Order: sequence, then C-alpha cells, then structure tokens
Amino acid sequence: MKLPDAIGSTWNTLRERAGALVRLVMPKRNGRRGSIAASLFLLSAGWLIVALVATAFLLTELYSRALDTSLQDTLEFQVETLTDLTLLSATPTSEQIRVADPRFDRTGSGWYWAIRDDFGDLLNFSNSYVGMVLDPLPGAFDDKNSKTAVLTDPFDTKIRVLERLVTVNGVPLHIMVTGSLDEILKLVDEFRGQTLIVLGAVAIMLAVMSTIVARIALRPVGQLRREVEQVREGESAALTHVYPAELAPLSDEINELLRSNAQIVERARNQVGNLAHGLKTPIAVLRNEAASDNKNPLAKVVSSETEKMSQLVSTYLDRARLATRSTVVGKRADATHVMLRLTRVMQKLNQRVTIAMVRPDASLPWFRGDEGDLEEMAGNLLDNACKWAKSSIGVTVIAERSGQNTNLLIKIDDDGPGLSEEEAVKVLRRGVRLDEKTPGSGLGLDIVKELVDVYGGSLQLKRSVLGGLLAELRLPAAKVAGFRTFASIRKE
Repeated sequence: MKLPDAIGSTWNTLRERAGALVRLVMPKRNGRRGSIAASLFLLSAGWLIVALVATAFLLTELYSRALDTSLQDTLEFQVETLTDLTLLSATPTSEQIRVADPRFDRTGSGWYWAIRDDFGDLLNFSNSYVGMVLDPLPGAFDDKNSKTAVLTDPFDTKIRVLERLVTVNGVPLHIMVTGSLDEILKLVDEFRGQTLIVLGAVAIMLAVMSTIVARIALRPVGQLRREVEQVREGESAALTHVYPAELAPLSDEINELLRSNAQIVERARNQVGNLAHGLKTPIAVLRNEAASDNKNPLAKVVSSETEKMSQLVSTYLDRARLATRSTVVGKRADATHVMLRLTRVMQKLNQRVTIAMVRPDASLPWFRGDEGDLEEMAGNLLDNACKWAKSSIGVTVIAERSGQNTNLLIKIDDDGPGLSEEEAVKVLRRGVRLDEKTPGSGLGLDIVKELVDVYGGSLQLKRSVLGGLLAELRLPAAKVAGFRTFASIRKE
C-alpha cells in the first residue's frame, strides 16, 4: 500500500530531522570529550521519536481509510435497501419507502437520501433532506452504475455521496444516499490523540529501557577505567578482570603495554648502572694518578678536570635515572612517613636549627609516585633550608583539593636571608649558585625541578612569614586507600 502524499511528506520531514539529530549527537572531532551513553540515548531516542510519530500518522491514516470504506459499504447497503423498497412499492413516490436509520430523519445530520427520475425530477427523499437541494453528481457511472464524490451540504457538513442508476419496473431511477464525513474525521482525531498518548507512554518506557540497557552494556567500560586507575594509583600491577569480547583485546593490549614498559624501565636502569660502574673506575684511576704527582702542572689540570668529569657523570646519571622514572606506573608513597623520617634525620644532622613539623591530618593522601623520588625532592629542599636558616625551619604537609584533582602541598619555611623574585627564578636554573662560598654543586634544586616536571607538579619559591624562603612543592596525590590514625602518626 502506498502512503498518501501527506504521510509521505511527513515521513520525509521526520527523516530529515532524524538525520540532523544523528549529526548532532554523534561525537565531534574537535578534541572535546563526549559521553557514549548520552550519545546512544539521544540517538535511540531520536530514532524512536521518528518511528513512533510516523507510526501514529500511519495508523491514523489506515484507521481513516477503514472508516471511509465502512461508510461506503453502509451507503451501498442503504442504496440496496431503497432499491428493494422501491420494487415493493407501487410507485417511487410512495411514503412506504423509508430507511430505519434515525439519522435520515434529523435535519443537517449529513445523512440524506433522494430518488430522482431520469430527467432529474425529485420523486422521493428523506425527512433530513427537507429544504435542501443536492444536484446530481457530474460524470459518468462506473461498471456498477454507481458514482461517488465528496461534497459539502448547506450546513457546512462534509458528506460522501453515492449515486446509483437502477431500473425499477422499467423506469430508470437515480438513487442518491449520503453519509457524514465529519463524524469520521472526529473519530479519526480522537483516535490520533489516543494513539499519541499510548505511543508516548511506550516511548517513555522504551527510553527508560534503553537507558538501563546502555548502563548495563557500558559497565565493563567503567570496570576497565577503574582497573586502569588502580594500576595508575599503585593498587594493582595489571588488569585482571575478565572482559567481554569487544573489550578483551584492549585489556590485553594494556597489560602488554604495562609489561613492555616495565621491561624498558628495567633495561634502562641496568644500563645506567653499568654506565656508572664503567665510568667511575677510569675516572678514579685518573684522579689517583694525578694526586700522586701534585707538583706537576699537568697533574693539577687532570685532577681538576677529573673532578668535573665525576660531577658531570653523576649529574647525567641522575638525569638518566629521572628519565626512566618518568615511565614508571603504579607506585605510591606515604608522604607523612617520609616527611617525618626526613625531619628526624635533618634535625640530627643540623642541631643548630630547630625543625618543627606540623602534624598532618590522619586522612592525608599518599604521594602518587616513587618513595625515593619524594625523599629526594623534599630532602633537597629541607637540606637547602638547613644551610641557610638562622635558627628555625617549619615543615607543613597538607592536601590541596581543586575540583576532581587532589595534590600534596609540602611547605618548607626558614628564617634565612631569603630570595628576591628575580633570584627565585634564577636559582632554579641548572648549576646556578648565588653564593659560591656555600658548599654544593648547585644541582640540588635543578634535580628537584626535573623530578617535579616528571610528576606534573610544581615548585614555587616565595617569601616566608619567618623572614626567609618559603618553598612550596605540589605533587599529585594517590587516592586514599584507608585512613591513618593519629596514633600511628605519633608512633612514627
């Protein structure tokens, strides 16, 4: 069955709008993150709306056609009834020719019948036809001697007219019967409203079901994300969950990547160690040979240069070690334990100053990284404070939360001379020393800065409330695996 023009036009419009909706909800290639669940929901909801609206229009059209067909069958039956009554009557003008349907007795009902002769003269008619004039239908009769049309009566009622040519007792007669189309249109409107309500309820139920299905279907993706996060936070070394066939290859590739990454890091560390052992011995031999002949000017040059070589070797070995750490995944360190231990050690080594550490909160998160790296960063800053402080140093470790991210903030204050803003920027450069008399190579802060960059943190040097330098070290925090009690902190 071909759709009528109105339904076809509606369907084309809905299809175009559905296409626009698909283009709207599909992920855009502009770097912005989108939601798979939201895209699936909007896509399914869009097509569902299109399908249900098209279904409503289609059912309404089919219902309208069924009612119109039923009306035509009723008119056919009434024409046959009038034909039989005319045959049984003496003349076509007999008052015995009546239709039992009461609608033919009500004026303006849209239900009329009339009998004319071949010349168009009115011979008989229904009570509802009183005061009305309906001309014979134009055009030729079909093979059943019938013709039909849709007209509007004087009461502005839309009617379907059926006219049939019959011969009764040798006299040709034109029997015309009409039925109200307005009644059909009213029924169609009521049916359309009920259909939209029912299909709307179905759409809501299907939308809820699609949301539930999308959430259930995407649960493995959430599980995969949580497992990757556990690996990154150091709670797990690999992905162990069994995933569906669609995600299993991705899980296997991630595990293979982790394994390959670990092997690369291990090989790099081994090569760094081998390089250290391979260079230290020749440099030590040169240094010893030069030291045995202090009077020789060449020996002094060799001794000085070997010292520089030793320092450069240590520096670049540290840089290589930092580079290997930049690929390490899944390590955590207890920042409270590390800072308490460093404070005790530095206090013993520098008894001329007082190091006061503010007891951290029991819920302080751990550092997301290697414990040795945290010791090296905080240790260098604390050692630098001990060198320049006059009498007191303050250490604070707190959690700094910003939106979804949590960082560890380590503050180290001293009452030394401090630095100006220009000096604070300059001192973070490699090998820069503002005071050549103080022991050191000037590489400590640079190593701290490189480690901070590896972990995506930040290091800021400011003026302290104690009058000296304030070093603020921000590092990524791991998710809290459990709360530490104050008693455990005191024991440390």
